[in-house]
Amino acid sequence: MKATILLVGHGSRDLQGNIEIERFAKHWQQQHQNWRIEVCFIEFAEVLLDEGFDLAAKNSKQVLIIPLILNAAGHVKMEIPEHLAAARKRHSHVNFQYGKHLGINMAMLKIVKRRVRSLMNEMAMPDPKSTGVIILGRGSSDKIANGEIAKLARWLWEETGHELIDIAFTGITYPRLETAVQRQIKLGMTQIVIQPYYLFTGTLITRIAEQFKYLQQQYPQTRMVLGGYLGFEEEIYQLLDTNIATLIDPEKNQMMECDGCEYRKIAQEHGHGHQH
Repeated sequence: MKATILLVGHGSRDLQGNIEIERFAKHWQQQHQNWRIEVCFIEFAEVLLDEGFDLAAKNSKQVLIIPLILNAAGHVKMEIPEHLAAARKRHSHVNFQYGKHLGINMAMLKIVKRRVRSLMNEMAMPDPKSTGVIILGRGSSDKIANGEIAKLARWLWEETGHELIDIAFTGITYPRLETAVQRQIKLGMTQIVIQPYYLFTGTLITRIAEQFKYLQQQYPQTRMVLGGYLGFEEEIYQLLDTNIATLIDPEKNQMMECDGCEYRKIAQEHGHGHQH
């Protein structure tokens, strides 16, 4: 592939978080040794967006921008496009294409579902009906981005035996983790699984760990387990591969999130179209 890929990470005040994104990119590069992959960050790092665009445009006629971001809030919808518009003016000879963020889809559901089951196994597989689950997101001022976490929780509820699956956020919006834990205990949950919906480590991951210790002390009668961040799962690399393929050839990825197009096609072939 002759195009340059610019992988855009969020960036963290915790240097280790930025190092992990660089390591993630190197692993991805190893899977595609003929690709040229560059990395930049939105904030809190050395190579920021403008420098990243300039670096990717050097000796390249096509740049594919891929946000390594879970949910589309201000950074994905506003900040990256603003810097992209400026880069197009600076490098008029380069074809810049803006790809999808990771989003909520069956691949991400599969990862979270597997993580929750692993945490249940840590507790010797208690009854899921008395084991609550909390999906803990970053939190945003963008209601659509927050709603994506709610969608993920609903999908998880559909595919597991857990009767109570809540969402919580680390900042900006509500409810916070403590409130979600209090609610689940009041509703009779004797175990609680907390799964952060984060890609890599950072200051907020450290904060979550501190909050978790406090909650364990506050509610010693309730068994609680805390999951890790998701960054290096194989499905994430596969999602990025799909996003690249879609930029190169949009016809390659026309399936719905739920792969429903195939079911719709079969239904129509058998005269079972759905009409409202």
